[in-house]
Amino acid sequence: MFYPRWKEWETRQAQELSFSLADSQWDADWADLLSLAGQPGAALEQTHIFCLAHVLRRPIIVYGVKYVKSWRGENLGYAKFEGVYLPLLWDPSFCYRSPIALGYTRGHFCALVPPEPDLGCGGAGGGAAPPTPPPTLCAYLPLVNHEREILPLHFTSRNEVGREEAILRQCMDVGITETGIMVCEQSISRPPLLVAQMTEEWLNYYRKIAQSTSAPLPGRHGVSTRIELESSEDSTDDE
Repeated sequence: MFYPRWKEWETRQAQELSFSLADSQWDADWADLLSLAGQPGAALEQTHIFCLAHVLRRPIIVYGVKYVKSWRGENLGYAKFEGVYLPLLWDPSFCYRSPIALGYTRGHFCALVPPEPDLGCGGAGGGAAPPTPPPTLCAYLPLVNHEREILPLHFTSRNEVGREEAILRQCMDVGITETGIMVCEQSISRPPLLVAQMTEEWLNYYRKIAQSTSAPLPGRHGVSTRIELESSEDSTDDE
C-alpha cells in the first residue's frame, strides 16, 4: 500500500533534479528501505517516518536542520527530514489530531515533549484549585519555518499538491497566531499512572549514577583537594 505513493513522491523529487530511474532501480531502492526497517540501529529514511505515522494513526512533525554535516562541520547534503508526515492512507476520522514532534540534527532524532501541566498550582491564583475541572491544555507547534514558509507535507500525491493547508486543517487543529504564524495544537495531559511509574524508575536509575560519580571519596577530602590544586597549577602554563 505504501509503495505506489512512495514511488510517485520520489519520482517527483527526481524530476525536480532532472533525472529519472529505471523500474529495476526503484525496486532495488524499495528493497533497501524494507531491509533497513528490519535492522535495529539502522539509519532511518523519510519513508519510515511516514509509515510510523500510520502505525500510530497520528501526525508527526519533524523540525530539522537543512544540511547533514560531517564531524568537521562540512555540508554533506540536504537532510530533507523536516516537515509534516500525515497518515494519509487512513481516514482522518480514524486518527488522532494531536501531533507528535521530533527534532532532527547531527544525524539523530530526539523527542520534543512539552512540560506536563502542573494542576497543583490551580488556575484561580494563589495556589487555589480551580472550581471546575481544568480544560485540556495544549502546546502550539509552528507549521512554518523561520522564513514563514509552510513546512513540507511529505508523500502527497499529485492530486494533493497545492492543497497542503487544507489537508493540514483536515488532519489537525490548525490556527493562526496574532503575528500571523500558522500553528497546530498538541494536547497536553498527565501520563497514565503506569507510564509515570516507568518514567520515575528510569530517572531514578540515572540519579543514582549521578550521585555515585559526583560523591567525593570518604575520608580523603584533603588529599583529593590537594591533588586537584596541584593538577590545576601544573596545567596553568598549558592553558
